[in-house]
Amino acid sequence: MKIPLAWLQLSKEKMRLLVALAGIGFADILMFMQLGFRDALFESNITLHKSLQGDIFLISPQSTSLLTMKSFSSRRLYQTLGLEGVKSISQVYLDFGLWKNPQTRGTRGILVLGFNPADKVFNIPEIELNLDKIKLSDVVLFDRASREEFGPVAQWFNQGKDVITEVRQRRIRVGGLFTLGASFSADGNIITSDLNFLRLFDNRNKGLIDIGIINLENDANLQITVDKLRQELAKDVRVLSKEEFVNWEKNYWQTSTPIGFIFTLGTAMGFIVGTVVVYQILYTDVADHLPEYATLKAMGYKDSYLLIVVFQEAIILALIGYLPGFTMALGMYKLTRGATALPLVMTLTRAIIVFIITLVMCCLSGAIAIRKLEAADPADIF
Repeated sequence: MKIPLAWLQLSKEKMRLLVALAGIGFADILMFMQLGFRDALFESNITLHKSLQGDIFLISPQSTSLLTMKSFSSRRLYQTLGLEGVKSISQVYLDFGLWKNPQTRGTRGILVLGFNPADKVFNIPEIELNLDKIKLSDVVLFDRASREEFGPVAQWFNQGKDVITEVRQRRIRVGGLFTLGASFSADGNIITSDLNFLRLFDNRNKGLIDIGIINLENDANLQITVDKLRQELAKDVRVLSKEEFVNWEKNYWQTSTPIGFIFTLGTAMGFIVGTVVVYQILYTDVADHLPEYATLKAMGYKDSYLLIVVFQEAIILALIGYLPGFTMALGMYKLTRGATALPLVMTLTRAIIVFIITLVMCCLSGAIAIRKLEAADPADIF
């Protein structure tokens, strides 16, 4: 079995090969982390939207994201009951309040959601099982996936301890747990009844809600109903299908904040770093073996053969350098997920994308480096 000339040249200088693989691995880790953070940003901020059970959603036209929700009159929601195809409606109150860590007594902002326990608002089984508990005064459900700065609430509750603390300086008790997850908008979440919500936020008007949820009959046409609602309802409310509701939040983080751009730029920087490292390695390799390349030309080998050798080196570097970068990224994903509670996980699509970028990165470096082959003149060695 013949060993390719490209591999022989790469493996001859062991230290140079290790430097090249380290550079490619570092570039891959950088791209994996940047793309992972970007996707986790979008996914974490639409988890709540996906967990709400409804076909059509009403929000204020002044609302730009979950982070900056504005209230609107609940009368608009009740108006929809007169439309054919509407089965039921639900209303959700949403606001941020200061949670007191029951262990350290420090405070931190937490997202508070309130709704009528008689309505089926969330498609999270843990919430459905604990609806009777939040009917009690000053009882809330705590998101076990909230950041650890809120205290060992889930741990204490699972140990059977009575977890009592304060939200907005009002004494509350944790009556159950659920799992939703932190996001870039909220580090933690609690859920309670609409009456408890209004007790916590006594400055809020009961008739002003943040999200209106509409469920349709099974035979109702979603798009036709959305179009009718947009025609009949006043312009002080915005009508969105569930898909549009999710995309509305995602679009805010993509276009209205610099975060998405920053992560995309970080990915581009990783690509540039990797390209420069591989180019330096291949260029040095070609320069060191220039007499050998000239000899091959004198023996009758065409330039196309020499170009193939350089590109083979680039592909070998891409294949071998990708593996440690991928492995290290898995470990960093796990570490970051535990530290931030963000849904940072490796996906097949992202793994393929970074692998393709790595191949392009190395081949581009090879394409730049082969210009040195023009200096391999057989006449120089005779």
